[in-house]
Amino acid sequence: MKITIHRGTNQIGGCVTEIQSAKGDKILIDFGHNLPEGDKPAQDKYDEDENVLNLLEGVSDVYYTHYHGDHISFESEIYRAGVTQHIGALSLKMVKTLKQHMQHADSLKERATKSLEALEHFKIYKPKHTETVGDIRITPYFVSHSAADAHMFLIECDGVTILHTGDFRDHGYMGGGLMKNLKVNVVPKHVDVIITEGTMLARKDEKVLSEWDIQNETKSLMSQYKNAFVLCSSTDVDRFVSMFQATKHQRNRRDSDYPRWFVTDAYQGDQILNIKNNLNGIYSDIIFKVYNKDFLPNMVKNGFTMLVRNTETFEKYLAEIVPHIDLNETVFIYSQFKGYIAPTHSAFKQSTYDFVHKYKWHLKELHTSGHASCKTLAEVCNLVNPSLAIIPIHKEADTDFASLPISSELKKKIVTKSMIFEKENGNFVKFEVKE
Repeated sequence: MKITIHRGTNQIGGCVTEIQSAKGDKILIDFGHNLPEGDKPAQDKYDEDENVLNLLEGVSDVYYTHYHGDHISFESEIYRAGVTQHIGALSLKMVKTLKQHMQHADSLKERATKSLEALEHFKIYKPKHTETVGDIRITPYFVSHSAADAHMFLIECDGVTILHTGDFRDHGYMGGGLMKNLKVNVVPKHVDVIITEGTMLARKDEKVLSEWDIQNETKSLMSQYKNAFVLCSSTDVDRFVSMFQATKHQRNRRDSDYPRWFVTDAYQGDQILNIKNNLNGIYSDIIFKVYNKDFLPNMVKNGFTMLVRNTETFEKYLAEIVPHIDLNETVFIYSQFKGYIAPTHSAFKQSTYDFVHKYKWHLKELHTSGHASCKTLAEVCNLVNPSLAIIPIHKEADTDFASLPISSELKKKIVTKSMIFEKENGNFVKFEVKE
């Protein structure tokens, strides 16, 4: 069998992994777009249809770990090529909602419409249910990530067992089951190769907050400030929960015990409805209102938490709201990657920086990564203990996976260049890097 990393060993995002059986059955794991650098449009060779078709030659199926754009972006081109695409049920709803709202923008309408046509033909996989593509067996298992409905894949082919982790973490609300999941479902399979993300390798010194930490710090902020604007990803379900639970906890500090409102726009509201209708517990508890100017008197009186986005629509909303509130009683919580608003960082976005600093409110940066800490990466590798290889992807080029606290034997198994492995039973695994 053969494992090919088409993209991902030297960059975060846009990863493409190919698995091919000895008989020629071929699947891809993820096929997303390169991430942009700052405000500049993202450059990607697969924007050329010819390059997509070349990559898809012989491929029958594409399996997506989750719905983030650096993992799924070329669905319409893949559909037109006659390749079957698979994703989780909630992920499919989240992507459809995104594309439906993109249709409202003239510049995005055509591509969004083509995407929606392709999404209608997606197949849904179920956690812990094994699917077969020729000689390749794929079993998805849920993992916690900053996207709902993210999965890792256990892949069995030609006597070789591969764990493709996708993006994962253990510090989200449902992240506590990571190690148990691995112990029960993965370790007994005797993994030969682990293909794992390494996003946080470049941020080893960063303190990784749990989502509970985010919620508790937000509660503290809301006890100090009557009003809160929050800039976070519009599909980060755990962050929605953190902000809502903190809002629910904080009662108006003046003459009413009515909970301050949790306010969104129509797109954010639709994504929250996807979450409420498909997840239980803390996820189904979220109560929100889609912003309307008529809400202003109540918002001004009782205080509010409002999810915002850097769009012309929200520029308009802020222009309506800000003149009626006291900015000394208002906090703007920036809950995204700090590089976007750091002028010296390669990911710096001037438009985001300007949006965040538009008014003289109190600014608080409060965020945690959707990716596994270096400690968690090491614990996963030590536990899974692959017999042949560790293949790091979704990492920056100048980071070293061997710097993690893993066993010396595992450090010898880290591979980043093309080579061939042989199992004791004579099965061969060819590993190729095409970047």
